[in-house]
Amino acid sequence: MRRRLAAVAAILFLLLPGRSTAAEPPRIALNTVGYLANAPKKASIVGGAERFRIERLPSREVVLEGDCSPPVKNPDTGEDVSIADFSAVSQPGEYQLSLGNAASPKFNIGDDVYREPFYLATRAMYLWRCGVAVSAEWRGDHFHHEACHLDDGWLDVVAGEHVRKASVGGWHDAGDYNKYVVNAGAAVGVMFRAWEDFRPQIERVGLDLPESGGKLPDFLAELKWEIDWLLTMQAGDGSVYHKLSAKNFCGFILPERERDPRYFSPSGTAATADFVAMTAMASRHFAPFDKPYADTCLAAAQKSYAYLKAHPQDVRPDQKEFKTGGYDSPDADDRLWAAAELWEATGDEGALDDVEAVLKRGRNASFDADWDWGNLKNLGLLTYLFSKSAGRDEALVMKLHNSLVSVADQIATTAKIHGYARPLGSRYYWGCNGSAARQTLVLQAAARLSGDNKYREAGLDALNHLLGRNYYGRSFVTGLGHQPPLHPHDRRSIADDVANPWPGYLVGGPQPNAEGWHDDQEDYRSNEIAINWNAALIYATAGYLK
Repeated sequence: MRRRLAAVAAILFLLLPGRSTAAEPPRIALNTVGYLANAPKKASIVGGAERFRIERLPSREVVLEGDCSPPVKNPDTGEDVSIADFSAVSQPGEYQLSLGNAASPKFNIGDDVYREPFYLATRAMYLWRCGVAVSAEWRGDHFHHEACHLDDGWLDVVAGEHVRKASVGGWHDAGDYNKYVVNAGAAVGVMFRAWEDFRPQIERVGLDLPESGGKLPDFLAELKWEIDWLLTMQAGDGSVYHKLSAKNFCGFILPERERDPRYFSPSGTAATADFVAMTAMASRHFAPFDKPYADTCLAAAQKSYAYLKAHPQDVRPDQKEFKTGGYDSPDADDRLWAAAELWEATGDEGALDDVEAVLKRGRNASFDADWDWGNLKNLGLLTYLFSKSAGRDEALVMKLHNSLVSVADQIATTAKIHGYARPLGSRYYWGCNGSAARQTLVLQAAARLSGDNKYREAGLDALNHLLGRNYYGRSFVTGLGHQPPLHPHDRRSIADDVANPWPGYLVGGPQPNAEGWHDDQEDYRSNEIAINWNAALIYATAGYLK
């Protein structure tokens, strides 16, 4: 049934915005969720228009009329794109942009337009939980799966004998049900960064978790579910198993129906370093609420850091027995992040020396505009740069300060000159939607350092793009905005009996070019979901909570 629906969707897709012909009216692309009241508000217009109007709904009162900008060729789509700027409209309410007889999707203006996206994206992490039954209601649909993977996991691959080591819990990684430490680093690190940067706003949003009302704030309770699992991934010598996975990807079934044995893979130093960083961050952020748990996390971090110090070589895990996700990358960035977080958590001078030795060598001493699980140095650099602890090298601090602002300028300029204000410009690859959302970490940091609001505005450009100001005129988040994805590569959404997909998930996005996204469950290259992309969306939306 779902395959037939996907085929119908593929036919309809040809008729949706993003596939214009000369006979079509102008195409309007804007944030289909909404705009902050006092922020810039722009739409991209394709197909020719000189005047636009903004109508307040439901009265259809015209509150603004204006001229579109002259069209400019957008290099990655080949379209002539004009801009309608309606920033002057700030009264909260529901609106629509019109061009003659053509009209945009409805959108909201208000100070709380990102509360629902943040809630939905963060609650989606709860719905990714492994080892327990989960359920949620969203817009009349009921989503549910039973407890799954209760035998996790087996040590055959690493120990040569069929022995179980309890490792139940954590989050399913993506559209599959396996669990990977390195990609957990990209998700957990970014979510802890959100808590650090926007804690007061986040604490005001209840997440309706089973733990709600307990001693932990909801956001930390969700992170604890993943940290609890990560603690089981540490081997006796302090190294950390790279992943816990079946040997092959399962079919399109619900998680409780996957019965293949799941095995620990050998350890790797990238996974071990990411584990250090995550557990050190956990020790800091859980300490005010649960000191014994924080101490457990810190002891685990110190044990694994000792392992890294004793094994300075880059150890890549042998994954030849697995055909599941590799997440294999060099460990230099991960070691930098680990040292920064352990120093921030403890004040350990040896860890600080390790950070600064890397920075003085120069190779990892600058920020990246475009980054993901394969290079997490930005997380370590942010921790070092914004630390309030004593002892930093002021020359290195200034170097990082300048690098951060320079990279943020690059991102903001790229968004400004792109027809859809896409902060990644013309770069398209697997998971690029997550990268666009993740750029907000650099932008928000530059805003804090400089006080210049242009960086926060560029961060809003990223959200505008993901929620509809794009080549397709559609939201890239399931269950949210105008014509969101209906057929993500997500085994739960494919296997259950609910027509709509599980809500709150950012799909990977187009590749290898702007026209390369397909709302097709088989297209894992552009339409899969993943914890690292959702974590980036969580951070991006958290930055604009009221």
